[in-house]
Amino acid sequence: MSTDTRPAPTTTPASTPEVRRSRNPRQMGLTALTWILAIGFFFPVLWMVLTAFKKESDAATNPPTFFFAPTLQQFRNVFDAGIGTPLLNSLFATIVSTILVLVLGVPAAFALSLRPVRKTKDALFFFISTKMLPIVAAIIPLYVIVGKIGMLDNVWTLVILYTAMNLPIAVWMMRSFFLEVPGELLEAASIDGASLWTSVREVILPLISPGIAATALICVIFSWNEFFFAVNMTAVNGQTMPVFLTGFMSGQGLYWAQLSAASVLAALPVVICGWIAQNKLVRGLSFGAIK
Repeated sequence: MSTDTRPAPTTTPASTPEVRRSRNPRQMGLTALTWILAIGFFFPVLWMVLTAFKKESDAATNPPTFFFAPTLQQFRNVFDAGIGTPLLNSLFATIVSTILVLVLGVPAAFALSLRPVRKTKDALFFFISTKMLPIVAAIIPLYVIVGKIGMLDNVWTLVILYTAMNLPIAVWMMRSFFLEVPGELLEAASIDGASLWTSVREVILPLISPGIAATALICVIFSWNEFFFAVNMTAVNGQTMPVFLTGFMSGQGLYWAQLSAASVLAALPVVICGWIAQNKLVRGLSFGAIK
C-alpha cells in the first residue's frame, strides 16, 4: 500500500478568501474614485463637444439643455468667419518651431550630457534662466524690436519666439533622456570604427526616440496654445487659433455654440498628435524610471 509523500499545497496569505474579501471593498472604492475623477476632468471637454452641435438658443438655456437636435450649422459659421488663415498660421508656427527646437536642442542636450562641455552647470543655468523672466516684462522691448525690423503681424515672428520659448525646456528634458544612455555604447561604436555622427544617428537617437517624441509633443502643445505673444505681435495676417477664438466674445455676450465649435476644431490637431504619439509619449515620460 503506497502512501502519498507529496507536500500539501500551501496557501499564501494574499490568496486566501478572507484577504480577497478584505481587499475587494478597498479596490472597488479606489476604482470608483478613479472613474469619478476621470469623468470630472473629462466632462468639460464632453460638454464643449456637445455644445458645438447645438443651436445658440439651446446653448444659452438655463438650466442647460441635455436633449437637443444636433446641427452642423455652428461649424459652418466658424468656417465662414475665416478660421482657415488662423488655423494654417498655428499649424505653420507650431510645426516649424518644433522642428527648429529639435534641430537645435538635440545637439545641445547631447553636448551637455554624453559629451560634457566646460562649465556645463553654468550653461544649463543660462538656458533655464530665460524662463525666469515673466513674458510681460519682455513684451515691450520685443514689440519695439519687431516693429523696427518690420516683422509685426508676421507668422515668422511667432516661429522665432516659440522656438526661443520652448528651447530651454527641450534641452533640459532631452538632456535627462541622454543621461540614461550608457556612455559605453559610444565607446563600443567608436572602437568598431563608427564616427561620432554615425554613432549618434545609429545608436543613440533610436534609443531616445521616445524621449524626443515626448519633448516634441510638449513643444507642440505649448506653441499651439500660446496666446500672449500672438495677441500682441499679430493682428490679421499672422493671427493664430487662440487669438481667433477671442473674436467670438462681443459686447452682446458670448456665442457659446460657435465658440465651442471653434474650440473643438482648435483642439483637434493636438488631440490627433497625442493619439498618434501616445505609445512613444508614455515610454518617453517614463524613460529611465525602471532600470
